[in-house]
Amino acid sequence: MSGASDGAEANWILRHPLKQMKELQVGDSEQIHAAFLVYMDLTEVRRWKEVSCVKIPDLQAVLLEAQEKDGGPVHTILPLPVHQSLTSPSLLNSICQALDRGFPLLLCAVASDSTLVYQRMTDGLVTPDPPVGPFEDVGRRQHRKRRQQQR
Repeated sequence: MSGASDGAEANWILRHPLKQMKELQVGDSEQIHAAFLVYMDLTEVRRWKEVSCVKIPDLQAVLLEAQEKDGGPVHTILPLPVHQSLTSPSLLNSICQALDRGFPLLLCAVASDSTLVYQRMTDGLVTPDPPVGPFEDVGRRQHRKRRQQQR
């Protein structure tokens, strides 16, 4: 091995995402662990691009920024341990700050067994998209007809 490659191999730990998250000086180690699990899911499972760690001033949490596809919009992901309440004024303020950044915001609840649940957050109510595909309204009439035929 050459000396240059030894130096590069020795410094990989300095670029490790968990070390970068700890350098953001977030006091909550559970939130850092949740952020790392979400980071691993985005990079290794979902194959999102340009995943990076950021911190919003006054927010004691690690945020992740990533692109779902090359050239796609940047998404902000807020990983939270599942037991953390969303009713605290500071957390609600933090979510509003994240929404004000202009990027789509995903809230990711992280369970103790590493289960991840993503939820898209918006500022206000959003009308859901209509279902796609050919659907028939079978409703109550068909069920009523079946009950009458069975008698």
